[in-house]
Amino acid sequence: MAIVASTTAGAIEGREKEGVLRFAGVPYAAPPVGARRFRPPEPVEPWTGTRSAQSFGPASWQSAPALGGLLAAPPPVCDEDCLTLNVQTPALDDAGRPVMVWIHGGSFTAGTGATPWYNGTSFARRGDVVVVSLNYRLGALGFLHLAELGGEAYASSGLNGILDQVAALEWVRDNIATFGGDPGNVTIFGESAGGMSVATILGLPRATGLFHRAIPQSGAASHVASTGQAARITRAFCDELGVGDLEGLLATSPERLVEAQAALPAALARARREAGDAAADRDAVPAVEADELGMAFQPVLDGVELPVPPLEAVRDGLNAGVPVLTGTCRDEWNIFHLGTGGLDDAAVDRRAQRLFPGHPGIVAAYRAERPDATPDQLWCALATDAVFRIPAIQLAEAQVRHQPDHTFVYRFSWPSTAFGGALGSCHALEIPFMFNNLERGGAALFTGDGPIPPDLAPTMHDAWWRFARTGDPNGGALPHWAPYDRDRRTTMDFDTEIAAVDDPDGAERAAWG
Repeated sequence: MAIVASTTAGAIEGREKEGVLRFAGVPYAAPPVGARRFRPPEPVEPWTGTRSAQSFGPASWQSAPALGGLLAAPPPVCDEDCLTLNVQTPALDDAGRPVMVWIHGGSFTAGTGATPWYNGTSFARRGDVVVVSLNYRLGALGFLHLAELGGEAYASSGLNGILDQVAALEWVRDNIATFGGDPGNVTIFGESAGGMSVATILGLPRATGLFHRAIPQSGAASHVASTGQAARITRAFCDELGVGDLEGLLATSPERLVEAQAALPAALARARREAGDAAADRDAVPAVEADELGMAFQPVLDGVELPVPPLEAVRDGLNAGVPVLTGTCRDEWNIFHLGTGGLDDAAVDRRAQRLFPGHPGIVAAYRAERPDATPDQLWCALATDAVFRIPAIQLAEAQVRHQPDHTFVYRFSWPSTAFGGALGSCHALEIPFMFNNLERGGAALFTGDGPIPPDLAPTMHDAWWRFARTGDPNGGALPHWAPYDRDRRTTMDFDTEIAAVDDPDGAERAAWG
């Protein structure tokens, strides 16, 4: 029997897989091609008849899989016509289930919603929720700031990837009831650049009312570029391409755009070295070196769609009614430092002076807490906190003003045995646990071949869908998880033993001010 659902643009045919219904490759906006390149998303174009929704849509153009292929997904098929989403649901009925919308990571330059780790079957079956994943524009196509070249019409081009995500949320609002979901109970969640996207959406006025809970994982509201920073990135990108105007960019093939953005981090690092200017270094890619994390492209504080920094907007109460669950992995930076060791104490000091000039005593504070750490271990701890943990805490502190009973913080601390234990509890390790997908392809490569606590994945997974249902993750096998506050700073630690911990590594946290 054909499984057909109606959307505002036309009928789509999905299929049943693993006991849930799946509709894949569903367009949520018009193809951003031709004259639409670098422009905000436009409404999806209706079709006649029934459109097949049994295969994932292409990803945005990208040069490499996220995390160097460690997510075990093959290189995706890429196309500028990439604005599609996927729905997994227990049934096409009027049950009004909670909806969870997943935004993938990948440093804003890689990734796809079709990654096996992101399969939402367990959420649909175990939590009775509707799961949506999506593709959005990446790299230059999604985040190149073109106000200087294109004028007012392109003032928000540096936010196109975020605006794509908002268009997907608008699709959810208008269509998800057909798939058994409740448009009045939508949780947005994502990791890394996806977590940064979720937190940016928290500070985006246009998105208010489109979601009702938020789970930013290993990414918070501190990762946006000013227009000045973004303009410098644009000039460097155009120099790499050898074009000087908007017409040249519009005429450039997507393959060539991807080549130029892949070369951009090295070009920025080279320019910094040649300039020898620490201020320019910080302006180019805030907080981290572009060639270390590849964050040359990120959402741009354009002053139009994003009038103030997202963290400021959250503090001011833009989405005061939204419960937030946020957190990080204990050893986020280990994966970015893998295979690049050899630092000495002097190198750590130089990096910290350049990247954290407002915190002159930060290295000494960490050395005092970690007297046996090698310089490489010390640097990974500093970078983990600067890029991930401290921004997450700042976001929690901002939202807890408005949601004192529904702001929660976690830390994922279970260490992988992969690569001889070098990963630790690294960036992205929590994803297959949170999705309850440890049996999916590639998870074992990331987790290693050692024993995994049998309750870790299901307990974490259940906390996420419970939070999506009610704004409170408590229940089941989970120890009591108290809301976050600035006194106790209760944090749920997901490790071999799951436990609520007050202010973990508090001395290091306090050293950031």
